[in-house]
Amino acid sequence: MPDTDPALLSAEAMVTHFARRTLSPVEVLKAVMERVARFNPWVNAFACMNPQALRAAGESEARWMAGRPIGPLDGVPATVKDLLNMAGLPTRRGSRTTEATPATEHAPVVLGLKSAGTVIIGKTTTTEFGWKSPGDCPLHGITRNPWDRERTPGGSSSGAGAAGAAGFGPLHVGTDAGGSVRIPAAWCGLVGLKPSFGRVPQWPLGAFANVACAGPMTRGVRDAALMLNVMARFDARDPFCLPDEKRDWRDGIEDGVRGLRVALVRRWGFDAPLDAEGEAALALAARVLADAGAAVEEADPGLPDTRAIFGRVWGVALAKVVAGIPPEQHGLLDAGILEVAAREAGMSAVDFLAADALRIEAAHAMARFHQRYDLVLTAATPTAALPIGGPVIDAAQALWRDWAPWTFAFNLTRQPAITVPIGLDEAGLPRAVQLAAALYRDDLVLKAARVLEHAVTLPPPPMVSAKE
Repeated sequence: MPDTDPALLSAEAMVTHFARRTLSPVEVLKAVMERVARFNPWVNAFACMNPQALRAAGESEARWMAGRPIGPLDGVPATVKDLLNMAGLPTRRGSRTTEATPATEHAPVVLGLKSAGTVIIGKTTTTEFGWKSPGDCPLHGITRNPWDRERTPGGSSSGAGAAGAAGFGPLHVGTDAGGSVRIPAAWCGLVGLKPSFGRVPQWPLGAFANVACAGPMTRGVRDAALMLNVMARFDARDPFCLPDEKRDWRDGIEDGVRGLRVALVRRWGFDAPLDAEGEAALALAARVLADAGAAVEEADPGLPDTRAIFGRVWGVALAKVVAGIPPEQHGLLDAGILEVAAREAGMSAVDFLAADALRIEAAHAMARFHQRYDLVLTAATPTAALPIGGPVIDAAQALWRDWAPWTFAFNLTRQPAITVPIGLDEAGLPRAVQLAAALYRDDLVLKAARVLEHAVTLPPPPMVSAKE
């Protein structure tokens, strides 16, 4: 038995212990569930728990005892965001307008995790239909940040971020249409990877399907790569899914960044806000990469104002969601969804196609930019985790000012992007930076994130139990 709380081990370490029979999947699950029982009453990370988790852990333990694990993550606990289907559990999407009927089939990501032997302990909370960054929803209420219970973990993958920081297992699935993996990862001190579009299959397609994808949220870069191995598997249900790559995403992850060209980017066609401690975190990351042998310089990709593009993609998607809900149920929705949907519901098809054409132009500009630079280094969020507050006032302004000004551009261009912790601020809250690479070069962001991870290691959150 390791000296460390088994729940806080990395997925790689857990699998090593399973193979050596110094720890079992059942022991790990019990350690995780003890933490859930202790902390989740105030963290509120779960939409529902999986009643079959203990049985799955027992089956995994029997496989390890027989020397016949079924996959690289056999027995490792994981969670899945409640925007994705898991057979036998409902998909409520954080909304009182949805039904509690259990799903009948697994989403591709869930199928990949289960095929690799993971033990899915439950589904994590999301903002309603994944529409915003503050971590609350009408159905499940407020999810809190384990670093500070008066701060939000971010969203829309709010439960995944909180679960990762709270030590509710090492592997957590989020989805990201404008920063919904990367923002909560940054605010909760995790690694959050938005893979290249098409790398991870999705089905059924959601409202943000043209810019969204699922991605790993973990406490370390190597675990994110290991998780990507089982998430990035071809699934015929998704017509935009990439074919399988016969590779382990951990290969080359320790090679460093010597000789790579890194652009430090401060503008995405508008002046995105960043506080002084965010500037300091960005400068530190640039120095670490330069000291590791990368050539780092400030550069501007010359993009148009990407707010105008994303605002239409975001708004039309929410208008589509609202249009599919009976009018008599609109009063059950988060008021901000109705605000954004009302503003964009009258957009013409011509205007929407024009916005999509601008999205493609932005992707083209970034492809050309990456002919000169291997990697982009930029901020992750404007500030540390925001205080838990009341209703969102002027959602569009909040999107550009408080939530996602540094993240949504990479959804438009469909590039891989990762946030990685780079230290704590004066208030003891995590700060992070973001790395991006050319489309399909997910290996480069993992490699560069690993360099930053070697330089800065966060302590665990100073959590207390709900009784204290």
